[in-house]
Amino acid sequence: MSDSQLYFEIAIWSQVVSSIVFLGVLVFMWFKWLLPVFMAAQQRSNQQIAEAERHRDEVKAALETLRGEIETAQHDAKLIEERARARTVHEREATLKETRDAGERAVADAALEIDRARAAARVRLRDDLADAALRIARDDAQRRVGPATDARFVEEFTGSLEEAVRG
Repeated sequence: MSDSQLYFEIAIWSQVVSSIVFLGVLVFMWFKWLLPVFMAAQQRSNQQIAEAERHRDEVKAALETLRGEIETAQHDAKLIEERARARTVHEREATLKETRDAGERAVADAALEIDRARAAARVRLRDDLADAALRIARDDAQRRVGPATDARFVEEFTGSLEEAVRG
């Protein structure tokens, strides 16, 4: 082999060795500095994804809980509405019955009051008629009776007393 071929082969092997050394340094740098950075970034990304999934699961669980609470609230609202409707019907019927009873009592009381007023009016009418009759009779008696009639009544009365004493 000649010198030129030797130099040429040395140059080739030098290129191969330097390439191998270069690749070794690259691999060394990859494992020493770059891979840990990429692994840390991947781990952070995985943690963020895991945190996001955990948060999503918590939100889903909370959503399911809220859906259950909404269904419970809707059911409770229906029950309350039914109870309120039943209570309203009951209250209306009780109020109508109470009002009807009060009206009937008022009518009965009014009928008794009318009867009492009629009786009082009859008594007042009778008394007024009796007063008017007595007034008319007195006026008539005063016109008809004079001193002569008085004397005659006194004589008849004293005569009846004398007969009662004798008899």
